[in-house]
Amino acid sequence: MDERLNEQLNPALRAVSDAVLAVAAGLSVDEVLQRLVDSARVLAGARFAALGLPDGEGGFRRFLTSGMDDELIASLGPLPRQHGVLGAMLDAQSSYRTNDIHEHPEFRGWWPEAHPDMRSFLGVPIMASEGVIGAFYLTEKLAAPDFNDEDDDLIGLLAAHAAIAISNARLQERARELSVVAERNRLALELHDAVSQKLFGLVLSAEAAGTLLDRDPAAARDQVERLQALAQDALEELRSLVFELRPVDLELDGLGGALRKHVGLVGRVEGLEIELTIDHEPPADPARDLEVLRIAQEAIQNAVKHAQARHVTVVLRGDGRLLLEIEDDGIGFDPAAEGIRSRRLGLTSMEERAKRLGGTLEIRSTAGNGTTVRLEAPDG
Repeated sequence: MDERLNEQLNPALRAVSDAVLAVAAGLSVDEVLQRLVDSARVLAGARFAALGLPDGEGGFRRFLTSGMDDELIASLGPLPRQHGVLGAMLDAQSSYRTNDIHEHPEFRGWWPEAHPDMRSFLGVPIMASEGVIGAFYLTEKLAAPDFNDEDDDLIGLLAAHAAIAISNARLQERARELSVVAERNRLALELHDAVSQKLFGLVLSAEAAGTLLDRDPAAARDQVERLQALAQDALEELRSLVFELRPVDLELDGLGGALRKHVGLVGRVEGLEIELTIDHEPPADPARDLEVLRIAQEAIQNAVKHAQARHVTVVLRGDGRLLLEIEDDGIGFDPAAEGIRSRRLGLTSMEERAKRLGGTLEIRSTAGNGTTVRLEAPDG
C-alpha cells in the first residue's frame, strides 16, 4: 500500500466509522445507506454515485444516489430495474472499472431520456455471508479520465464495512418490527383475558338482574334487556378491535378481509370516515394480493398524512380484471410537480408495485379537489 493510499485511508476509515455509529445510533437503513453512498462519491472523486440493494424480483428494494439534485431525480422516473451493468454488478464477485461504460458487454444503451450520459465507471459489489447483497456504482471520475487502483481499494474497503452496517441495520429494523408485533399480540391477549371477561360478566349480571327484579317487571325487563344488548354490542366491538391488533394474514384473511381489517383500524385510530366496497373479490394470489394491499395502505396513509382528508372511499373489484380505487376529499396536489417523487417516495413505490403486477397506476389530483389513486391489473 503506497503512501498516497495511506493518506486517503483516514477519510475512508472515518466514513466507515460514521456508518457504524449511524447504525449504533438507531438510524434507519435508508439513512445509513445515504451516508455510505455520499462517502463513496467523495472518496472516489466521482460526480455521481449510487448504492443499490436488490429486491429478489429483478428490481431494487432500495436505490440511493449521491450527486443528483431533486429535479434530476424526479425527471428519471421510477426506480431502475436490474438491467445491463446494474444487474451485472450484482452477479459479480469482484469490482469492475472502465473509462467507458459503453464498452461493458452488458451495456445496452438504455438511459431514461433525462439521464446524463456517463463514461468512466467503477462498480463494487457488497458481499455478505449469503452472497452479494448490493453494489456501489460510481461514474464520471472528476479531474481524471478514469478511476484507478486506489479508488478501487478505497471503495472495496467501504463495501466490506457497508455489508456489516447494512446487515446490522436490517437486523435492528427486523428486531423493532418483531418487538411491535410481540407487543400487539401481548396487548391483544391482555385485552381478551381481562376486559372481555369483565364485559362477559356484565352480560351475565344483567341476565341475573332480569330474573330478580319484581317491581314493575315488564319495564324492568325492558331496561335489563336493553342493557344486555348494549353490553353484548360492546363485547363484539372489543373482539373486533382485538382482532384488528393482530398482524394482517393474507393467507388467512384474503385480500378482501385484509382490506376490511386495515380500513377499520385506520378509521378508528384516525377518526376518519372510510367507505369500503368489494365487488367480485378476485381469486387469491398471495404475491399479487400483497402488492395490492401495500398500494392500498400507501394510498390511505397518504390521505391521512398529506391530504388532511375527512372521507375516503376504497373500491376493490375483480371479475376478469382487478380494479383498486382509493379516493379522498383532501387538499390534493400536483402529481406532475417537479421533485414530488423525491419528497413522497410512496408514489414511486406504488408505481413500481403496479408495474410488477403487470398493471397500470393512475394518480389524479388537483389542488383543492382531492386525490384518486386507481390501479388496474390482471386478477388471475
